[in-house]
Amino acid sequence: MKRVNVLSSCEETRIQRVGQLHEQVTTLIAIISGKDSSAWNMLQFINGSVTNSYVIFADLLVQEHKAVLLRISEEHRDKVNLLSQSLLLVEGLSDLQQKEHDLMQVQVTWGTQGSPVRELNLTALLEPLTRASVPPRVSLTVGVAGVGKTTWVRHLVKLWSQGAVCPDISFVLPLSFCELNSLEKLSVERLLKLAFPHLSDPSLVLSSHCRTLLILDGLDHFRGTLNFSEAAPCNDPKKEVSVEELITNIIRGNLLPHVTVWVTSRPGAASLIPGGLIDRITEIPGFSQKDIKLFLNHFFSENDYNNMIWAHLEAHKALMALCYIPAISWIVADTLKFIIQSSSQSHLPKTCTELFAHFCLMKAEAGEPRGREPVKTELLHGTNRKLLWSLGRLAFYALLRHKDTFTEQEFRAYGIDQALLQCSLGTGILTRQESLISTVYCFTHLSIQEFFAAIFYYVSSKRAIFDLFSESTVSWPKIGFQNHFKNAFQYSQQAVSGHFDVFVRFLSGLLNPHVHKPLCALVALWKDDGSQKAWAAGFLHSLLSSGGSVVSLRSVNLVYCLHELQHLELLRSVEEDLRLGSLSRKMSRAQCVVLSYLLQVSPECSQQTNLTNCLNSNTVQCLLPQLLYCSHLRLENNQFKDDVMELLGSLLSAKDCHIRKISLADNSISNKGAKSLSRALMVNRTLTSLNLRSNHIGSKGVKLLAEALKMNQALVSVNLQNNGIDEEGAQAAAEVLKYNRKLVSLNLRKNLIGADGVKKIAEALKTNQTLKKLVLQSNSISNKGMTALTEALRVNHGLVSLNLRENSIGVEGAKAMAQALYKNSTLQELDLTANLLHDEGVQAIAGHHTENLSLQKLFTQPPYHVCSNSLQENAIGNEGIVSLAEALKSNASLQTLCLQGVSAGTSGAIALAESLTTNKTLQTLDLRGNTVGIEGAKALANALKINRSLKSLNLQENSLGMDGAIFIATALKGNHQLSYINLQGNGIGESGAKVISDAIRSSAPGCVVHI
Repeated sequence: MKRVNVLSSCEETRIQRVGQLHEQVTTLIAIISGKDSSAWNMLQFINGSVTNSYVIFADLLVQEHKAVLLRISEEHRDKVNLLSQSLLLVEGLSDLQQKEHDLMQVQVTWGTQGSPVRELNLTALLEPLTRASVPPRVSLTVGVAGVGKTTWVRHLVKLWSQGAVCPDISFVLPLSFCELNSLEKLSVERLLKLAFPHLSDPSLVLSSHCRTLLILDGLDHFRGTLNFSEAAPCNDPKKEVSVEELITNIIRGNLLPHVTVWVTSRPGAASLIPGGLIDRITEIPGFSQKDIKLFLNHFFSENDYNNMIWAHLEAHKALMALCYIPAISWIVADTLKFIIQSSSQSHLPKTCTELFAHFCLMKAEAGEPRGREPVKTELLHGTNRKLLWSLGRLAFYALLRHKDTFTEQEFRAYGIDQALLQCSLGTGILTRQESLISTVYCFTHLSIQEFFAAIFYYVSSKRAIFDLFSESTVSWPKIGFQNHFKNAFQYSQQAVSGHFDVFVRFLSGLLNPHVHKPLCALVALWKDDGSQKAWAAGFLHSLLSSGGSVVSLRSVNLVYCLHELQHLELLRSVEEDLRLGSLSRKMSRAQCVVLSYLLQVSPECSQQTNLTNCLNSNTVQCLLPQLLYCSHLRLENNQFKDDVMELLGSLLSAKDCHIRKISLADNSISNKGAKSLSRALMVNRTLTSLNLRSNHIGSKGVKLLAEALKMNQALVSVNLQNNGIDEEGAQAAAEVLKYNRKLVSLNLRKNLIGADGVKKIAEALKTNQTLKKLVLQSNSISNKGMTALTEALRVNHGLVSLNLRENSIGVEGAKAMAQALYKNSTLQELDLTANLLHDEGVQAIAGHHTENLSLQKLFTQPPYHVCSNSLQENAIGNEGIVSLAEALKSNASLQTLCLQGVSAGTSGAIALAESLTTNKTLQTLDLRGNTVGIEGAKALANALKINRSLKSLNLQENSLGMDGAIFIATALKGNHQLSYINLQGNGIGESGAKVISDAIRSSAPGCVVHI
C-alpha cells in the first residue's frame, strides 16, 4: 500500500507501533477511512482479506490452545469420576452453607433436600435456561471440600479440548486461585501471558469477536481480600493492578465484559461475592447412599469386601454421612480395605479419629513389604515420624490462619524439605499442584489437615507452657493437658463459623484407646490410664448442660466429640427413649442437645422424626434450629398451643427449611395458631404435606389458611379433620380449590360442613381438575348435599377418591350417585359406608356400575387395602346383593368389594358366587358379619374352583359351621390365587380348625388363613 501511495512512511510506522494484529488492522482501517475516494477500493479489499486472515489465525490459535490443555488434562487422572451426576441449580446459598464447617453442613443435611431444584448437566452449565433467556456471564458453582469442584473443571476443559462440549466457545482459560496467590500486581494481558504463553495474541482471545470462558477455580484457596464495595474500577486490560482488584473488576464486568466467567468455591468463601453479580449458582451434589454402595461395588469389584464395609457403614451413620464427600469415600474404602487385609480386621473403626489413624498408618507403610508383621516403632522409617510432627505443626497454625495450601518456602519454614516430602507418608497425604505460575501443596482433604493439627496439639499440650493458639504472642501460662483441652474448646465454641469443630472432634478422639495402636508407630503419644478420658467426658457433659436456651450447632458438635471419645451412655439412653417413644416432655438441656445430634445420625430419624408426645414449648424453642433439617416431622399429641405455632411458623418461614411433611395432629391449636402457619405458608416452598387433624382451628382458622393456600405452590396434601369447621369454613376451602392447582388431597372428615357447605365445595369441583382425593366423612351431607356433589362429578375429571362415609345419605342420594357414575370416567374409589342406601339405593348403583369402567373398588377395608368405595353397614339385604352380583358379571374394573354387615344371606351369597365364575377383575371380597350359611359357602367354594382373580376372601362370622368351612378349604385344591382367607367366628372348633388348616396348608401353602 506504501508502493501505491495509499500509506505514508509515518502512517506505516504508526501502525507497526500499535502491537497486536487486530489493533494494527483497526488502525489501518481508520487511516484509510479518512482518505479520499481512491482509497475505498483498497479498503474493501483489506476488509475481505483481513477477515479471512483473522479467522485463519484465530482457528490456528484455538487448535494450538486445545492441544496444550489436552496434554495438561492427561496429567491429571482423578480417582473418583463424579461426572455421571448433574449439577443442582439453586437460587442462593443458605445460612448453613455460609456459616458452618463443611462436614457439619454434610451431616446436618445429608439425605434431606430443601427447595425443589433443577438439575443441569455439564453441557447446559453455560447455556440459557429458556429460549427467551440469555447465557449467564458469571456462574458460580459451590460444593464442600472434596466433592469434586476441580474434577468438574478438568472434565469440562478436557471435553472442550476434544470438541465434545461448548462448540460456540472459542477459548477456555482455566486458572486456579492457588496460582493467583503467588502474584501481586499485574494486568489481564500479563496474566494470560504468564498462564498461557502459547497464546501469542492475548488481545485476540479477550476481544468481543471470540466467546471466551475464564475459569477461576477454588475461591476458598484465595489468600487475598475481595472488597467489592471499595475496589477501584478498572476497564483497561493492559493496566496493572493488585490481584484483588483484578478479580473484583473481572467479576463486576469492568474488565472483560464480553468474557464468560465460571467461579468454583466452597460455600463459605462463595458468599464473599455479592449475589447481584452472579447470574447463575449451581451446587455439586455429593454421594447418596445409592452412590456410596455403587462406589464400593466398583472399588471392590474383585473381592467380597463391599458387603462387609457397607454393613459397617450402615451401623455407623456418622461414618456413612462423611461418605457423602467422594474424596472421603475414597479414604474410607482404601483404609477399611487395608484394615481388613491386615491382622487387625477384628476391630473396624467406629469413629473418624480411628479411621484417619489407620489411614496415616496405611500411607506410612505404603512402601513397606506386604505379608509381614505390622511395623514396629523402631523399624519404621524415621522420616515419617519427623514429617508427621512438622506437618502437624504446620497444619495447626495454618488452621488458625484459615490456610489450606502451602508453598515450598512455607514448608521450609517449618523444617520440611524435599527429602521429607518424598517419604511414603508425605506422598500419601499431600498433593502437589504445579503450573507455569506456581507450585503449591495441600493435604488430600481438609479433614486430614485438621487431623494432623489435632495430633500436634494433643502431643504439645502435655508439655506446653503457654497458649498454643498464640503462636507469636505472649499469653498467660497454661500448664497441663486439661487446661489446653479446655482452651481448645473455648476457641471452638466462640468460632461462629464452626471453624474448629472437626479439630476438637479429633482432639477428643485421640483420648480413645483404640486410636493409639495405629498411631504409636508414627508419633509418641503419652499413655492414659483412662483418667483423662473420664475427665474429658465429664468436661464435655458440663458444656452440654451449660449452654443457652437454644441448641446451636456448636453444642451439637460436643456430642460428636463424645462419640469420637466413645463415651456413649447418654447417647444410647436418649436414642433408646426416642426409639420407644418414651422421651419426656421435660428433657434436660443435655438431652435436647443429644436429641439434636440424633436427628442427624440416628436411623430412627432417617425417614421420619417422630417426636410425638414428648415436647413442650420450652423444648421446641430449644430444638428449633435443628428441626429445620428434618424432612418428615411428627409433632403429634404434644398439647401445643398457639405460642408454639409462632415458633413453628418461624421454622417453616426460614430460608434453610428442609421440612417436607409435618404432622401437628391432636394438639390444641386455635385460629391464632393457624394465622402463624398461614404467614409461614405464604413463603414456604418445601412443605408438601400438612396434618392439623383434631385441633381447634375452626372456620376462622381455615379462612386464614385459605389465603396462604391460594398462593402456595408446594403443598399437595392438607388434613383438617375434626377441627369444628362449618359452612363458612367450607366456603373458604372451596375458594382454595378454585385457585390452587397443586393440592391433590384434602381431608375434611368429622367437621360440621353440612349440606350447604358441601354445595360450595361441589361448585368448586366443577372447575378444579387437580384434586385427586377428597374426604368428607361424617359431615351430615344428606341427600341434599349428595345431589350437589353428584352434579359436580358429572363434569369433574380429576377426582379419583371420594369418601362419603357416615353422612346420612339415603336412596335418593344413591340414585343421584348412580347417574353421576354413568357420566364420570375418572373416579376409582367411592366410600359409602354406614349410610342409608338400602336395597333400592344399591340396586341403582349396581345398575349403572355395569356401564362405569373407571371405578375399581367398591370398598377398601384397612389394613388390607389402600382406597375404597364402601357399601358396608347399609342394610342392603339379599335383593341389593343380587343386583350387585348381576353388575359384577359384566363389570371389568372393580377390584375390591366390601359388604360387611349388609344383611346378606344364602341367596345373596349364591348370586355373588355365580358372578365370580365370570368376573375377572375382583381381587378382594369382604362378606364378614352376614349369614352366608353352609349353602352359601358351598356355592362360593364351587366358584373359587373356577375364579382366578380373587386374592382375599373374608367370611368372618357368617354361620358357616365346620361343613361350610371345609367346603371353602377343599376348594383351594383347584385355586392357587387366594393369598388370604378369614374364617373366624364360624363355630368351627379346635378340631375342625386343625382339619381345615391342614387341608389349606396342603392345597395352598402360600395362603394366610385366620381360623
